[in-house]
Amino acid sequence: MKDGPHIARIAALIGDSARAEVLTALMADRALTATELADIAGVTKQTISAHLAKLLDAGLLVVENQGRHRYFRLADQDVAQLLESLMNVAFRAGAVRLRASPREPALRRARVCYDHLAGEVGVQLHEALLRQGYLQPAEEGLAVTAAGAEWFAHQGIDTALAARQRRMLCRPCLDWSERRHHLGGALGAALLQRLLERGWARRDKDSRVLHFSAEGELALRAWLAPAAGEAASNDAAPQTKAQAGP
Repeated sequence: MKDGPHIARIAALIGDSARAEVLTALMADRALTATELADIAGVTKQTISAHLAKLLDAGLLVVENQGRHRYFRLADQDVAQLLESLMNVAFRAGAVRLRASPREPALRRARVCYDHLAGEVGVQLHEALLRQGYLQPAEEGLAVTAAGAEWFAHQGIDTALAARQRRMLCRPCLDWSERRHHLGGALGAALLQRLLERGWARRDKDSRVLHFSAEGELALRAWLAPAAGEAASNDAAPQTKAQAGP
């Protein structure tokens, strides 16, 4: 007896090399045009149009019209989570690119995982938040403690407001390059947004790589400090925030 959704169609769509490159590029949570995606996938504009039509029909992508241009992005967080899980399995199984990109070390250190921080830095931050008691394991993944709500508020993030979003507040997301977890969910997205807003990090134009400023590195060091260094973290963040703007 055959039960449950039929996954073969989705698996076949993702399994195509050109479409896989398109989906991976859109993991940066940036909307791209068909021309940009054709360049990334290494195919003609006519070919990419056929690929994009199939991905749209399957609900893996959505398209936004802006003037004369059409911009494509991943349909939602569920699609991004599926792709990150596939990357993790591929990496574990040894399905890596024969020729690594020059950006590979930077990608492993800090990158965007759809809308939250991943890579070595993301994993370290997730573990620091657990170690300092700001997050704790829960039945559905993670929960914010009272001390955590205060810490997030100190960073300009309202956990109560984040909890009202139509997505999980915080969850562990398995990092393909570190084989440990980074922070996903609404709080993971809010933390990355704060890093970008404060100018502590900037996104690479043509990849998922994140670059940290000198000020951002100092802020991260305070965030990653053990519980004994909590006071230093609380002192450092407001000062840096005032310097970098809201």
